[in-house]
Amino acid sequence: MRAGPAFRQDRKKLPATHAVDPTILRRRTMSDSTKLAHPGAVLATLILVAAVANLPMAVANVALPDIGAAFDASQTQLNLVAVGYSLGLAASVLWLGALGDRHGRKMMLMVGVLVSLPVCLMSAFAPSIEILILARILGGVAAGMAYPTTLALITALWSGPARTRSIALWSAIGGAISALGPLVSGALLEFFDWGSVFLVTLPLILLAIPMIMFLVPSHVNEATDPVDNLGGILSALLVGALILAINFASVPDAGTLVLSLAIIGTAALVAFVWRQKRARNPLYDLKVAARPIFWVAACAGVIVFGSLMAAMFIGQQFLQNVLGYSTIESGVAILPAAVFMVLLAPRSAKLVESHGARFTLLLGYACVLLGFLTMLLLWKEGVQYWAIALGYSFVGAGVGLAGTPASRSLTGAVPVQRAGMASGTADLQRDLGGAVMQSLLGVLLTAGYASAFAKQISASSDASQISADVQTQLQKSFASAESVAAQYPQYADAITQAAKESFLQGQDWSYLAGIVAVVLGAVLVFFAFPKRDRERELLAQYHEQDNVAR
Repeated sequence: MRAGPAFRQDRKKLPATHAVDPTILRRRTMSDSTKLAHPGAVLATLILVAAVANLPMAVANVALPDIGAAFDASQTQLNLVAVGYSLGLAASVLWLGALGDRHGRKMMLMVGVLVSLPVCLMSAFAPSIEILILARILGGVAAGMAYPTTLALITALWSGPARTRSIALWSAIGGAISALGPLVSGALLEFFDWGSVFLVTLPLILLAIPMIMFLVPSHVNEATDPVDNLGGILSALLVGALILAINFASVPDAGTLVLSLAIIGTAALVAFVWRQKRARNPLYDLKVAARPIFWVAACAGVIVFGSLMAAMFIGQQFLQNVLGYSTIESGVAILPAAVFMVLLAPRSAKLVESHGARFTLLLGYACVLLGFLTMLLLWKEGVQYWAIALGYSFVGAGVGLAGTPASRSLTGAVPVQRAGMASGTADLQRDLGGAVMQSLLGVLLTAGYASAFAKQISASSDASQISADVQTQLQKSFASAESVAAQYPQYADAITQAAKESFLQGQDWSYLAGIVAVVLGAVLVFFAFPKRDRERELLAQYHEQDNVAR
């Protein structure tokens, strides 16, 4: 972006003998929204890019039954399809965010959107479940280039209440788009096959490219220090090994693989911490991360955003498998979550300013807890839609209320030159939270389903006539049980009913785990996050310390 006339005059006054660092000039070119020619258009572009990154996260959920039937996939494979995108994003976001801070956020934004184009085609036309899982992970890596940059730019371009409002819009609209993904996917699946859901982002990508090119400013408060690439590799190993270990935990005879992944993850964690304490320019500044406003908000966001993704993941399968909703009906069913996120996010920004982040976070947690309790107690076979809407409304309200303080606390607790660290952590809230919560709840769903079906088979008078292969197929997943039912039409009704009952037991295990996670998160926020006045004191201290350091 060209410097304004006043800046050019200042530059002419500099002595000719003084070398001017171009990175300093870039920082002085723009520091807040008052110097943006079209701030609304810039914010709209960043929200659109966030949509390109967010939408693929949710579109797969409504298509899981169709994908399972198309590939005869196990529940673990379906879990990986659902979580693969979050896995790729969460594993790469810290490293890629730092690269954007150093080498250009606009460039990273553009590269991420461009890479998303072939990846969405790879997902749509995947010839096997393994290729589809790989495409989902690669899509997450592409999003890791673009998504953290959106919040980093908001942090660099806006300050004060304007930043809080911008983050509120970014958080609410991004979350709502994720929630609308199942609706769009469901409509497509009424007319096309499962691959169509991965083409949803195609028009958004084509629209985002010229908007980034012409509207997004270049070089805003970027860093000049080298990137800790070794730390980036270790962070990717740590996150990837953790999430894969969780997902394979319920697979029979996978104990060695799970143990190996756990060892890799633990070793990567130790090496990452060791590296960050000794690196001249660490990828993740542990001193900044130790600030209470930062680390408590980070943990709180992981649980809140993870709850949304997990509720959508389990809920979409429940609506179609147990209640018999069509794909478009199951997509429409989640709309209350999107509505409440959009309605309450602006109110959340006001609550943060008036009552503090702690109060707003706890209010959001209370709503999410009510959502999981509704799902555990009321989401049974034959349940009326009002109970479905109520559960999703509570979760959407909770995310709408808690999303803004979680993200705002991160950006407020770091120096602007570390905006990539804050935005990367904000992305980890969503992506690591989504990946971990979906993985944990997915594993419990898988284990609960298989356990319940095994008990039903053992209690059946025809148990001796069921071969080991058929038993394995029945316990593999709901879609696999339906495939067996089609092969034995005389037992189809009994098999389908047993599969529904088994799914409900696995679902209950998942929601109980979700309730425990939410309660633990609320306790952490209540005792460890500072109250409003103390929060403001700490933020002022951080700002003063960071200005002195510069």
